[in-house]
Amino acid sequence: MQWVKLEGSPLSHLLLDPRVGQLFVGGVDHLYQLTSDLEVMSHVKTGPLLDSPDCLPPIVAQDCPSATPTHNHNKLLLLEAGAEPGPGAEPGPGAEPGSLIVCGSLFQGTCEKRSLSNISQLIYRTSNPVDTQYVAANDPRISTVAVVITTRSKQEAGMPSGVLRLLMVGRGYTSRGPGDIPPITTRRLHPVAPPRRAFSQEEELGKLVVGSYSEYNNHFVKAVAHGDHVYFLFSRRDMRHTKEYRTYASRLCSSDRSFYSYVEVPLLCRGGYNLAQGAWLGDLSAGQASTPIATSRSALCVYTMKDLDATMRRAQEVCYTEGGLDSSGQEEAYIEYAVSSKCLKLPKIAPPIYPCGGEHTPNPIASAVPLGVPPTVTLNTQLTSVTAATEAGHTIAFLGDRDGRLHKIFCSGQTLSGHLYGSLLVDGGGAICADLLLDESQHHVYVLTDDRVSKVPVSSCERQTDCLSCLSIRDPYCGWCVLEGRCSRKHECERHLLDNHWLWSFEQTNQCVTVQSLQPANQSRDEQTQVTMSVVQLPVLQGAESLSCVFGSLPPQPAVVMGTELTCQSPAPELLPPMPPGSDHMVLPVSLMFGHVTVAMGNMTFYDCGAVSRLNQSSQCLSCVGSFWTCNWCPLDQICTHNHSCPRKLVLSHNDPPGPASCPLVSSLRGSSLVPMGLSTTIVLEGRNLDVYQDEAQYVCVVEVEDVQLDLTAAVRKTEDNTHIFTCSPHQFQYRLSQLQYSAAIYLRRGQRRIDASPGLRLHLYDCSAGQSDCSQCRAVPEEYSCVWCLGSPAPRCVYSQSCSGLPADTCPTPQITQVHPVTGPVEGGILVTITGSNLGTRYQDVVGGVKVADVPCVAQPEGYQISTRVVCELQSSGNYRVGNVQVTVGTTPPGQSTQMFTYQNPKLTSLVPDKGPVSGGTKVTIKGQQLLTGQTSDLTAFLDRQPCFILNEVTDSQFVCKTSSSNWTGPVPVWVFFGKANRTGPELTFRYLDDPVITKATPAESFYAGGRVIKVTGRNLDVVQEPVISVWVEPLEVQRVKRRRRLALLTARQHLVFNGTMTTVSERCSVLSSSEITCPTPAVPPEVRVKGVWFQLDNVRVHYDSIEGKSFTYYQNPQFFPLNRDAPDAPYRFKPGGVIAVEGLDLTRAMSKDEVRARLGDQDCEVKTLDRTHLYCEPPENQPLSVDGSSELPMLKVFMGKLQADLGLVQYDSDSLLSPIPLVAQISLGAGAAVIILSVLIVILMYRRKSKQALRDYKKVLLQLETLEINVGDQCRKEFTDLMTEMMDLSSDVGGPGLPLLDYKTYAERIFFPGQQTALLSRQLDLPESRRPTVEQGLQQLNNLLNNRLFLTRFIHTLEAQQGFSQRDRGYVASLLTIALHDKLEYFTEVMKTLLQDLVQQYVAKNPKLMLRRTETVVEKMLTNWMSICLYSFLKEVAGEPLYMLYRAIKYQVDKGPVDAVTGKAKRTLNDSHLLREDIDYSAMTLNVLVKNGVEVQPCPIKVLDTDTITQVKDKILDQVYRGAPFSQRPAADSLDMEWRSGQAGHLTLSDDDVTAVVHGRWKRLNTLQHYKVPDGATVALIPRFLSSGVNQVFQTGESKNQHTSATRITQSSSSAVWFRFRSSLVLVLVLVPVQPGSGSGSGLVPVQPGSGASLVPVPVWFWLWSSLVLVLVQSGSGSGPVWFWFWSSLVPSFRFRSSLVPVPVQRSSGSGSGPGSSLVLVPVQSGTGSGQAWFRFWFRSSLVPVPVQPGSAQYLSLSVSLFRYYSDIHSAASGCYQEMNSTLTELSGSFASEMNSLVALHELYKYINKYYDQVIMSLEEDTSGQKMQLAYRLQQVAALVENKVTDL
Repeated sequence: MQWVKLEGSPLSHLLLDPRVGQLFVGGVDHLYQLTSDLEVMSHVKTGPLLDSPDCLPPIVAQDCPSATPTHNHNKLLLLEAGAEPGPGAEPGPGAEPGSLIVCGSLFQGTCEKRSLSNISQLIYRTSNPVDTQYVAANDPRISTVAVVITTRSKQEAGMPSGVLRLLMVGRGYTSRGPGDIPPITTRRLHPVAPPRRAFSQEEELGKLVVGSYSEYNNHFVKAVAHGDHVYFLFSRRDMRHTKEYRTYASRLCSSDRSFYSYVEVPLLCRGGYNLAQGAWLGDLSAGQASTPIATSRSALCVYTMKDLDATMRRAQEVCYTEGGLDSSGQEEAYIEYAVSSKCLKLPKIAPPIYPCGGEHTPNPIASAVPLGVPPTVTLNTQLTSVTAATEAGHTIAFLGDRDGRLHKIFCSGQTLSGHLYGSLLVDGGGAICADLLLDESQHHVYVLTDDRVSKVPVSSCERQTDCLSCLSIRDPYCGWCVLEGRCSRKHECERHLLDNHWLWSFEQTNQCVTVQSLQPANQSRDEQTQVTMSVVQLPVLQGAESLSCVFGSLPPQPAVVMGTELTCQSPAPELLPPMPPGSDHMVLPVSLMFGHVTVAMGNMTFYDCGAVSRLNQSSQCLSCVGSFWTCNWCPLDQICTHNHSCPRKLVLSHNDPPGPASCPLVSSLRGSSLVPMGLSTTIVLEGRNLDVYQDEAQYVCVVEVEDVQLDLTAAVRKTEDNTHIFTCSPHQFQYRLSQLQYSAAIYLRRGQRRIDASPGLRLHLYDCSAGQSDCSQCRAVPEEYSCVWCLGSPAPRCVYSQSCSGLPADTCPTPQITQVHPVTGPVEGGILVTITGSNLGTRYQDVVGGVKVADVPCVAQPEGYQISTRVVCELQSSGNYRVGNVQVTVGTTPPGQSTQMFTYQNPKLTSLVPDKGPVSGGTKVTIKGQQLLTGQTSDLTAFLDRQPCFILNEVTDSQFVCKTSSSNWTGPVPVWVFFGKANRTGPELTFRYLDDPVITKATPAESFYAGGRVIKVTGRNLDVVQEPVISVWVEPLEVQRVKRRRRLALLTARQHLVFNGTMTTVSERCSVLSSSEITCPTPAVPPEVRVKGVWFQLDNVRVHYDSIEGKSFTYYQNPQFFPLNRDAPDAPYRFKPGGVIAVEGLDLTRAMSKDEVRARLGDQDCEVKTLDRTHLYCEPPENQPLSVDGSSELPMLKVFMGKLQADLGLVQYDSDSLLSPIPLVAQISLGAGAAVIILSVLIVILMYRRKSKQALRDYKKVLLQLETLEINVGDQCRKEFTDLMTEMMDLSSDVGGPGLPLLDYKTYAERIFFPGQQTALLSRQLDLPESRRPTVEQGLQQLNNLLNNRLFLTRFIHTLEAQQGFSQRDRGYVASLLTIALHDKLEYFTEVMKTLLQDLVQQYVAKNPKLMLRRTETVVEKMLTNWMSICLYSFLKEVAGEPLYMLYRAIKYQVDKGPVDAVTGKAKRTLNDSHLLREDIDYSAMTLNVLVKNGVEVQPCPIKVLDTDTITQVKDKILDQVYRGAPFSQRPAADSLDMEWRSGQAGHLTLSDDDVTAVVHGRWKRLNTLQHYKVPDGATVALIPRFLSSGVNQVFQTGESKNQHTSATRITQSSSSAVWFRFRSSLVLVLVLVPVQPGSGSGSGLVPVQPGSGASLVPVPVWFWLWSSLVLVLVQSGSGSGPVWFWFWSSLVPSFRFRSSLVPVPVQRSSGSGSGPGSSLVLVPVQSGTGSGQAWFRFWFRSSLVPVPVQPGSAQYLSLSVSLFRYYSDIHSAASGCYQEMNSTLTELSGSFASEMNSLVALHELYKYINKYYDQVIMSLEEDTSGQKMQLAYRLQQVAALVENKVTDL
């Protein structure tokens, strides 16, 4: 298997160009072009680039703030074949060579074309794509598939032939970016003539029209072209029936440009497999599926194209001619995708006439009947890809899974049942991608995983070397080619079409060509005969071809074939190889050969009867006649032969009865076979079948003792039953071996013939004295030997009973103890004591209970007892220190005592060194103590807790060393030492297991063979290592040569050869500097070895060098130094002091740096200055150093590099240069130069002092200017603040009634509940016929009653939220309708909301609690928003409105004092940097006298404006001043008024922003300003109604023509946004300026309350108190758990979800829709994004009305957290009345505003949702047990019957 690793993980697409075999790979930000052998030909980076899904290309950073560098995921990778030139035509300019289509996720999925020969060459890319060129999905998670088709169409420019190349694209729905791209579209590829564009979606090319893009979100898996159709495989939710996810296959005619032919069919893979993951199309359609939730179950399902097309044609026919219904009236086909079409009943001839549909046929058609098949194969893994191949008429599927494995499936039979025959791990690091490709030869499959492309052979036939292994792998690709003798694919075998020539591996009945039988199978080697072989599955030969037989390595013999049998001549006896030594037969292989190919093989046995008798000398007749071979015995000739006759006629045949029983032999011994040594004994033998011998030869008894034959005369006597009795002459038998018994062979000999003896016939000689050294051993001899302990002279001994001259002893003497081991033991006992001696009993039972050690019983152990000589006993506890001897008592004899004394002692442990080590072990610990040599050394064991510590070396009485083993955990562990079963530890005797040392870096990574270069190792926990070592594994070069010679054989045998005898290791100790650093000198390595590896041995932790940073350690040849005097090395080097010594060499820097080199000249250092590859320069001392070598007076220069030392020669200083005086001229010159330098320094010092004084004067001047500027700024600030306070005082006097812009509650509720709606829901009436009104109102009242049922309401809300089509906008709308319907029961509304919130909390607890309430995604969140808005209204009206309005006016006052751009909204006096007017504008303030009519009197009113203000800006300032005390609803809009400049009695001039006098600059026109009209300071102006401006001069006054000016004109968006930016930016200015004058009472409403100040201007808002109560109730009811949840839900939720934000929305004005500098500002709870994560919630618990940003994590934030927690704690302490007070407050709110709510309209709107999801709501109510009891479904049906006159099941 080959593979290559690529960048761009995860790689997503793999494409094969079948013409040249090249591969194209697409991934994230990378595109590759590979050869068929996976070599990179070209590489292109495609990202990351600046992009955003929310912006349309081209992306400009200024126009798209959300654009960021974005990764480019490859979405499509397709091959567009070029136009083929006609016959005989040569490629011209018009010919198209083909291209690679590449589509990514960037720039809304635009595509490009690249060259197939080099992908770095771009053929086509649009720089400014239009919306019709967005092809792929811009989301990496959304699938996109496509297929290139070629069709014919109308003649187009540039393409006379009418050939049209198109791209059929299927893509999923994306929520960001253009949302109107259909699921399936057709894109143009070629021809592309202006104005057409490549990849464009043109109307005439067709698309799949969809009613709802989000509901029909198809997940596409595959797109293929087959025949005249294009097929798409995808999965989606079944929107019409089950609402479950299903897999569909759809089809289109390739020539259908209008998608009339679209048909889709659901695919059913039985067994619960419903989501397709991959597909392949060949002779059949194959899809692989998995369950909806990713599990470990997957299946392969195969659908034939015939069945798929038949199902689609049936659906098309039923929808065309039967109205979509089958014969039983069940729906069989329908119209999908929510389009306005339906199935028809056309004539029956319609489907054949219109196979691709037409304008009059219904479309798109979907089959309601799925095409179902059983799974071909199921696997316990999640499959990800599929491809298939056809081999020898069989289908083979390759499946990839998410674990990187490739599974091979053989599909067989009509049902295509699958069999898994192999799995291969391709990449353990990632899943196999969907693109699984076979090469053109079908020999390899290309596998794409996350970061690599692999080339995997489809089979491994060539690896099998014999027929048996070939057939055993059961690979459908493989079979045994009989006459070629190899495992191959079928087409590779030349005669595969002939029977028995290619044996298929997968066929179970197939077996190799085998030799079933050989006749004869066994043959004597002394004869030659015909051998007949019966062969199974023998292939038929052609013509004159023949087979041959080969016996072993002998020459081949021709074979005669007769059907399935062959006949060969066996080899001549002289040609057979010799018989193996020690064997009577040999097996020769018999090979059936076709040329040099072995067709079959059997075995034939050749035996040798002579060898049978020779190998069994003691019983030749028995072995010959009883042999497995056909051998006969000639008793008179004493030969064993295969012949059936003997020279002397008499034959004992193998086959004739009685067989071996007829052999003459000595059958048995009469009497005992035991014969005592030294005593004359007569032996009697019995024989049978001896009558065959008729000669006069005599019988002799032969006994073989120690290879000596004893011939004893035998007397023969024959009994009546033909048994011969042989009495051998008496004899005293002796043998030299010192052992109790000796077994001697005995047989008869008649003349020279040896008579067979029965097997096992032996004479047993014995000597009682051998090995029986004492009485106990003698008495322990078995009785049949008759041995006694004889007390005769000269000494007692063990003899045969008849040989004892004295009296045998009845009892044995007292036991004697010679040695006791050990002689010490612990006082607890528990160790084994070995006692050796004599007379220690004849059996184990003799010493049981008779052993004492120091008068303490010692329990004898049976496994250690030896008769008379050894007793092993287990020491028992003595209780304390004790000394005594050892006693052994045997029977009634007196006890025997030892001369050695045994000591009970108490060992102690005192300390251990070291007391820490790595958790992997390997630390050598020295344990010290007293009396450690207690018991045997083998009894001593040490443990660190439960981990053994292996004892090393010799144990002394005071200490021993042990090596720690590994542990599973770190930390201190006790140290235990066991003395047998006794254990000891110390009070503080603990060993600390620490984390293993970790090496993170080791430098340098190279050394030379001499070693000694210091390697600096850094890491962690390095000081826990006791003996850090650097080791080098080396191998002699001889072994390398042996390995290279044997490499081929090793690869074939699949073995790894390890030369343990030649692999050696060299090591060096390292030095520990700290816990993070050690230094290791490199070991010296001989140059004649090869370095195999370098590692650090840190106790038991081994760290290989190449595993640290991924690079290996390298050894180089030693650097070479040349002598200082290369011409005369023995002569000293002349050196002049003051210079440097240059040392020459080669490769001086290859494994060395300057800082590591050290040079010594004699006894002093020569400082190394420079080191390069060929030179080393060192600076010696000024004076000549002394020599360190007594052999010479001159110093030697030595260079040290690690362990490498180079002696470069002697150095002699030049003494003349040391005595040369300085000339007089030089001395005078030096003095003059020194004087000049001193003078220059003095001049520089004087100049510096002068400059310093000048700089000091400039600094003081600047400081004075800054102080003056600070005073001026302070004066200006005080002046500005005084003006502001004056303005605010004037405003405060005006505000206090109608002047404050407040909405009535009804309007407020409408705009909060239903934002953005034009029609006022609360003002509408039921649009019903009068005849139906009473009935409908009755039904709505019943619906209202149902809504007051909590179970119904919660089930209703949950059911709606579970629907796919219930959008987020619908959720908010339903929540607002419920708020209106239940407004008169706010306490019940609150209870329902609390229940729903509890459910919501439980959902987010299981996921991420911090995401809760981030967006209004559920009904309850919008209900909560509405609830808080209801509670907030009174607070806004009574407390917050006036201060906020004053704050707004203060900010506006400051901004209007400087110029403001009328178009962009940029202002001069703003702190918002993005909206700061940076141009230098000359402006001046001026005052206009505005004529204002007060009653009947017209009075001038001074208004401050700027001469740069536009006319509209001036009108706005006039209106702000004139109507500052009037409500906004009574204020006219600036666009409804004209401004007149009045000069004198008749001089009236109407001023406007744009008129004929406007200044024009090119294409731009400047807005008119007061400066443009040259209006002077103090001029008189008046505002007149625009429709009265001609002919009548009238001054407009407040309240005049009120009905005509109640609607204001909306200003431009730029102006509105300007106010917002000014407000936000100026907010900071106010917060900075207000504290300057803390004593100013007029501005007290604007002073922010700082944390902890304790000031409170207003009480806690009621709405926030209600919110706190609701949170408290939620926490108490169990939604959260513990104080942590209480804090979370009560503080973080309001701070991140419901923030008080100041939003200038036009809908919040009391009347009109304008927004601008005069907009009313209302504090409302609105949704804010997570980007506003600053804590704006101080408003919620402090009385300040100014929201101050606080960054999370700051000290202020912590202070806020503490304050908030205390606040909720106070509420928690008052929990007893919290719930009741909240309900009473809500009841009061319900009564205050309930009359203004139009509940009937809200109920009617709610019923529309009930009607839309009627079946789902009814089903949900019927499934609930409590709902069934309350008959909720029945009551809802009653409501439906009344409201809609709907037929129900009532």
